[in-house]
Amino acid sequence: MIDHRRFWRGFLAASVAAWGLFTAPTAEAGATLDAIKRNGHVRCGVSGAVAGMSQPDSQGVWRGFDADICRAVAAAVFGDAEKVRFVPTTAQNRFTALQSGEVDMLTRTTALTLARDSQLGINITVPHFFTGQGVLVRRAANITRAEQLDGATFCATQGSEIERNLADWARQKNLRITTIPYDTPPTILQAFLAGRCDAISNDMINLSANRVAAPNPQDLILLPDIIFKEPHGVLVRNGDQEWTALTRWAVFALIQAEELGLTQANVTQTRETSQDPKIRRFLGLTENVGTGWGLPASWAYEVVRQVGNYGEVFDRGPGKMLGMERGPNKIWTEGGMLMSWLWQ
Repeated sequence: MIDHRRFWRGFLAASVAAWGLFTAPTAEAGATLDAIKRNGHVRCGVSGAVAGMSQPDSQGVWRGFDADICRAVAAAVFGDAEKVRFVPTTAQNRFTALQSGEVDMLTRTTALTLARDSQLGINITVPHFFTGQGVLVRRAANITRAEQLDGATFCATQGSEIERNLADWARQKNLRITTIPYDTPPTILQAFLAGRCDAISNDMINLSANRVAAPNPQDLILLPDIIFKEPHGVLVRNGDQEWTALTRWAVFALIQAEELGLTQANVTQTRETSQDPKIRRFLGLTENVGTGWGLPASWAYEVVRQVGNYGEVFDRGPGKMLGMERGPNKIWTEGGMLMSWLWQ
């Protein structure tokens, strides 16, 4: 016969143990956000020397797409987009800076890969920029396609996926190439201009920035070939799902705002007059969606009021400063790849 009292004592003990397993991690949930609030700013790892993405201007004000992603997160957390401390990182130290806690988030020209998502103790929260790896050459070389570069020497970023992608591409195309690694985009450009390599391969953002930074940009051309796809996005440390989700939805706020037709210029008036239930929900007037993070219901409104929508961020960054077309970085209703999850 079953001893019912012993059975229930065992069942309850097992239940308590199981409950402990399920609830223990929540003690750490929100630790990153709590620390950020105590510090009074978001520490944001950026490239620091890529025009159109993250670079201080002549007045020391950080400009560019990635800088504005950081501001969007700060606007969500603090209601103040300027509560950001920008931390320049290189391809070699970017992940260490995130892993060690030197920065709270990373948004820079960093390809999103399986190995990085699974092996480095970091989380990819959301892709926010779709680009590809290309090739920059001198116009005088009369090169029109990358496959003409058999026997060429390439300058590339050390500690990145660029070298591996080049090797894979060359093997696939049966080409002989040599790759010389350098630590930063400026040193790559200097080496190229000094004649140490025949071409630069990098993502199209860095290549566009290299071309703009050259003494005579018209002497350099971007080839039409895309060697590898390169989605970029926000990365955070493992272990804090709350912070992971918040950074994701701060980016989604920029995308959703563009879909709703909200801009930095019209969002305040629209908030006062619109009866559209989707807009009212997004701006925090009804339902208080997202306040589980302990933020005001108006946090997405502050993101748009202070930073703008995704299109505005793109246009004043890589659009204006690098002359890049949006291409796949349009919202899904315009044939692009950007789509916010449901705001409800």
